[in-house]
Amino acid sequence: MLFEDLSLSKSIQKAVFEEGYTEATPIQEQSIPIVLAGRDLIGCAQTGTGKTAAFAIPIIHQLHRMVGSSNKAKVIRALVITPTRELAVQIGQNFDRYGKYTNLTQLTIFGGVSQVPQVDVLRKGVDVLVATPGRLLDLHKQGFINLDHLHTLVLDEADQMLDMGFVNDVKKIVKLTPNNRQTLLFSATMPIAIRELAEMFLKDPATVSVSPVSSTAENVEQRVYFVDKTEKRNLLYHLIRNEKLSDVLVFSRTKHGADNVVKALRKHGVAAEAIHGDKSQNARQRVLDAFKNKEVGVLVATDIAARGIDIDQLPFVINFDLPNIPETYVHRIGRTGRAGNGGIAISFCSKDESPYWKDIMKLIKVDVTTISDHPYPWHEGSPTEEVKPQPNSNRSGGAHKSRKSANSKQNKKRWY
Repeated sequence: MLFEDLSLSKSIQKAVFEEGYTEATPIQEQSIPIVLAGRDLIGCAQTGTGKTAAFAIPIIHQLHRMVGSSNKAKVIRALVITPTRELAVQIGQNFDRYGKYTNLTQLTIFGGVSQVPQVDVLRKGVDVLVATPGRLLDLHKQGFINLDHLHTLVLDEADQMLDMGFVNDVKKIVKLTPNNRQTLLFSATMPIAIRELAEMFLKDPATVSVSPVSSTAENVEQRVYFVDKTEKRNLLYHLIRNEKLSDVLVFSRTKHGADNVVKALRKHGVAAEAIHGDKSQNARQRVLDAFKNKEVGVLVATDIAARGIDIDQLPFVINFDLPNIPETYVHRIGRTGRAGNGGIAISFCSKDESPYWKDIMKLIKVDVTTISDHPYPWHEGSPTEEVKPQPNSNRSGGAHKSRKSANSKQNKKRWY
């Protein structure tokens, strides 16, 4: 469906067209009419499918009609709750772009920075507030935020808010809003706990689910390297050097692990930075900006920090550590292959991670290409016999190709 076929105001149509949007994605095509009709909504779609526009565009349309050109004092009529600063900034920027030909104003608030500039803007009044849970509750407690006039509440990345332990904060926030609000819940995955939250907060919601979490993008080529655990950093540098990889997002399971990978890469002249929860908000934003501006070639991130990374042309994702939750694998590799571009997702699987890989294969049902022609393979057999997926011709990954190992001793010199 074309955006011009949706019932949107001309000012929004103009802004959307200037952003290069002509055809709505499936989540947008299905969600926008539901939101415009005033219904509560549960939206489930993997990353990169356009969830933000699916709620931001119809909210701007509704508020633009509601507020019009009124010069009355502005009150918060739409609230978007999201788990991290990076996501909040991203969402706020989208509201600004889609609503640039309206008189609506938005403010993005988050912790880790001074509240003074945020309070100054709140005092002047805003139509749309994008917030992380902690800073919102803090400023509300201080009397700077009033949600009595709220029309629409959005719970974005609900699964991550649950993972990060924000569920109680979210419950407190919902209690501060009017009962007759419209509530939209968006999530990349839909575990039982999220469904329970939806039953608690939403009234007779419509459900939109596209690209189920078990599916991986068709334009992402997937590869797996079975590697000794102690040789992962060697293999990472081997690939970066020999394949001349740049613009690489590397996933680490822990903050400490991410820092160690960065230190090892820097020793060999690779421009790398880490982003994780122990970094200050300002430091995380600086690193993210440097990566987007190609000042840093390799970004090593934990899952929590990586949710805010939204780069259309990100060619490589490497799972340095495999996730123990298979759905997380789908989310990770969805960082590449966005906006119609291709991408390559590489996974390192050590012997102790074999159960994780089996679970991932069962979920995605893709024949992932095994690359065995590298210097650091497992010494004891191959796990490929044990992790054969069920065939599914509708999903990507390429044919399973096993090559002879080139396990030469001279290639096994440690570099860290």
